[in-house]
Amino acid sequence: MSTVIRQIIFTSNQRNRKVMWLGTFFFVLLLLACVAIYHYLKPLPAGLSYESEVHHIEHIEFLYDLTYMKEGVPYQEQRIFQKMNTMIEEAEEFILLDMFLFNEEYDSSLEFPALSQSITSLLVEKKQQQPDLDIIFITDPINTFYGSYASPLLSALEQQGIDVIITDLTKLRDSNPAYSGVYRSLFQWFGTKGDGWLPNPFSDVAPPVTLRSYLQLVNFKANHRKIIVTEKQAMISSANPHDASSYHSNIAFVVEGNILRDIIETERAVAQSSGYRGSLFDRLELLPSPPADEGYQLQLVTEGRIKQHLLAEIKATTDGDTITIGAFYLSDRELLASLLAASKRGVDVKLILDANKDAFGHEKNGIPNRPVAAELKKKSKDRIMIRWYDTHGEQYHSKLALIEKAKEEEGIVIGGSANFTKRNLDDFNLETDVKITGPINEGLIAEVANYFETLWTNETASFTLDYEAYADHSTLAHLLYRFQEWSGFSTF
Repeated sequence: MSTVIRQIIFTSNQRNRKVMWLGTFFFVLLLLACVAIYHYLKPLPAGLSYESEVHHIEHIEFLYDLTYMKEGVPYQEQRIFQKMNTMIEEAEEFILLDMFLFNEEYDSSLEFPALSQSITSLLVEKKQQQPDLDIIFITDPINTFYGSYASPLLSALEQQGIDVIITDLTKLRDSNPAYSGVYRSLFQWFGTKGDGWLPNPFSDVAPPVTLRSYLQLVNFKANHRKIIVTEKQAMISSANPHDASSYHSNIAFVVEGNILRDIIETERAVAQSSGYRGSLFDRLELLPSPPADEGYQLQLVTEGRIKQHLLAEIKATTDGDTITIGAFYLSDRELLASLLAASKRGVDVKLILDANKDAFGHEKNGIPNRPVAAELKKKSKDRIMIRWYDTHGEQYHSKLALIEKAKEEEGIVIGGSANFTKRNLDDFNLETDVKITGPINEGLIAEVANYFETLWTNETASFTLDYEAYADHSTLAHLLYRFQEWSGFSTF
């Protein structure tokens, strides 16, 4: 009898332990889910996802860098960083920069211009020549591999009294929520600094990194902006001052006037959310600029506001209008749906895409652009026209949209740092673009149209390839793209 009782008690205890462990498991799972959901949807820091008022401006400069082949010989046209150098040299009151990639780390078997070092030297020299000149440099923690080691370039700036601000990405929403919920709950408390022992993924000669910094990397979010502002002008670009990005094809816009105040305020928001409490932003004085009521309509749009304006302008297109996009990444589902809907309305949709095959000496798998292109071709019944930029180790890194409205004789340009992906357009990354509206067939709108026409037609050199060159109708590639875009577990 006692044996039976003991067996009953033992069985009951076993069952209770299973219930306890099961309850604990589901409690932890619920806790992680709550953390993930909150940081996926939480309010953004003040000043982000910003839309300025409409400014009027007489002149806007459109710049582009191109790498291409002509009669079998590679050529580079470089304008963007030449302009940046000029802006630094001519600044008299202040220089404000916000740059995503700013380092000299890459595979030592490759060779690139020392772009980041040259900009560092120019800023150091400028500060030495004009000690009272205020300089602020905001950047992404990727340049220290998330705190694994000090950047010699950033340290050189700090030694001259230049304010360097490393963006606090924890204040941003999490684009990879399933992973980030676990990371925030279990790993972030241990930091990332320490003696590294794992190979640096960017360079075989860069300092080794910690496991904790790799764990932070997989959150997959960034301060992706590319801006320089002085008291005279601002440049909003798709180009990174990063050695291994030197030969990428990029675009930029140089603006002046009252929109500079908007740019400064959006940068102040990043600095303050990253813990900056200095007074330099209060001292940034612009050149006087009387308000204008003629010229181009110009707006600053950041983060999710970029997508709102892009979708609204595409939705407003009608039969006979044209949409042309040049993109390093194109994957956002809402944007793809809007392009398909526009093509059904009789809008000409033309895309110039990077084939996603090259990344700093490494071969990529074509995701997302190749499966996206296949989907657009199929669903539009070939109405959407697609060409691939003909890269040879570098990237077609532009992020540019041109919408030409025939009846209104009006063109809209949206361009800057934001790739056309969920991560870049849905308030996860920090991004800055400009939106420009002006008369079609003249001025800046015509310049952008001519830029696209040059790349599309190959009349002066070999810029782009037919769609068939990189067509990929693989079901596996499409499913992998859809999963990565949906989950955020991707680098795009």
